[in-house]
Amino acid sequence: MSITSEFLRRPLTTGAVAASSRRLACAMTEDIGLGRAGLVVELGPGTGVFTDAILARLAPGARLVAVELNPALAARLAGSRRDARLTVVRGSAAELATAVGEPVDAVVSGLPWTVMPRERRGHILDAVTEVLAPAGRFTTFAYLHAAWTPPARHFAAELARRFDRLERSTVVWPNLPPAFVHRATRKP
Repeated sequence: MSITSEFLRRPLTTGAVAASSRRLACAMTEDIGLGRAGLVVELGPGTGVFTDAILARLAPGARLVAVELNPALAARLAGSRRDARLTVVRGSAAELATAVGEPVDAVVSGLPWTVMPRERRGHILDAVTEVLAPAGRFTTFAYLHAAWTPPARHFAAELARRFDRLERSTVVWPNLPPAFVHRATRKP
């Protein structure tokens, strides 16, 4: 099973035609404090490209909870990664507080924000801000070609309303399609 086949089967919940590149995974996980984090959440891990990048930066005693809605992708991720720090939860990112039950130091998201209904997107962002610890970091990406669209602009505005600091990375050209990273921080 590939991300392309899952996209064709479930385009509104998979959101990507191709797996993200390792360069995008590196940009998503740098400068968000993963080396000193105790608990990290990944939303929409898909095939695990970001999961691997997170685990590579995560301290030995830390935990990663990966929340995946797609049952096939959740099963594949759970069966293919042998790391005691990783827990795969099959479920909705909107139920994040139930999945983790404690403050989270960082949330890394591969969710298809611009294809989901605005109300669902808002519920998930509320769930993210609810679980983030003070000074917690949130990171997600957007495709460059869609950055000007109304859903992408609404998403960027929603981030600006919920977070105290918002940064945008340079373009990661070696990704299909090229993308950039949103990094957001809550007040300490």
